[in-house]
Amino acid sequence: MTSFFGPCHADLMTFTIVSVHAHPDDEALLTGGTLARAAAAGHRVVLVTATDGAAGLTSPDMRQRGDLGRQRLVELENAAAALGCQRVIALGYPDGALSGIDPVIATQRLAGILEEESADVVTIYDPAGGYGHPDHVQVHHLGKAAARIAVTPVVLEATVDRQLIIAAIRAVRLVPGAVKVRPSDFANAYTARCDITHRVDVRDFVPQKRQALAAHHSQTVGGSGGRTLSLLLGLPGFLASRALGHEWFVEHGRTAAKPALDDIFASLR
Repeated sequence: MTSFFGPCHADLMTFTIVSVHAHPDDEALLTGGTLARAAAAGHRVVLVTATDGAAGLTSPDMRQRGDLGRQRLVELENAAAALGCQRVIALGYPDGALSGIDPVIATQRLAGILEEESADVVTIYDPAGGYGHPDHVQVHHLGKAAARIAVTPVVLEATVDRQLIIAAIRAVRLVPGAVKVRPSDFANAYTARCDITHRVDVRDFVPQKRQALAAHHSQTVGGSGGRTLSLLLGLPGFLASRALGHEWFVEHGRTAAKPALDDIFASLR
């Protein structure tokens, strides 16, 4: 049996990881396998979500039934349970409006959580916010500042290998009727492979990750094109393992090397 540290008998140290995200469902998409793996290894996993997700797309029927924001927070709790998170904190900021909040107050709130949890690791987003979503970009800035105040030892930017994203877009463009996204649209999105410090193997935790994705059922419908969650949940087992079996991070202060690390706690050992 192995853990993040190799053989289980070799290292029984446990750590606290605080994973900060912009919207409900981001945690499952970008870090779900890593959080599940950390929880299974006995580490404390805390999930922080900045917004209520009330501006998310969904079906007209779901939107008419009531408060989408409240529904999405229930979905978040269910997803967090599937991943083994011990604590979920919803900061409650309006969806799509993080760039308009007071950054000083928001940073202090987040730093307070990191200090309260004595966080060893915090995950945020890359500087591009992945694909450029303003809320994601703001989480990057707030999380980076909060980690500096709280003196959190390890800061990890959750990201995706840009080369893989572009290859996937090129493949999807060959499918008749598929949404036509141009590879050039992602030329500066996420992170270049040469800058990635961690490629975490989460293949053993794909079932938990898929369960967390499925918990966000309001986000599987709505919009004019195919929804990412629907596409991922519809993949057969082999393809699901390929698509969801690794997650990527850039650690602040660490130079990328080959092969990329599979241990998010390597700098703490």
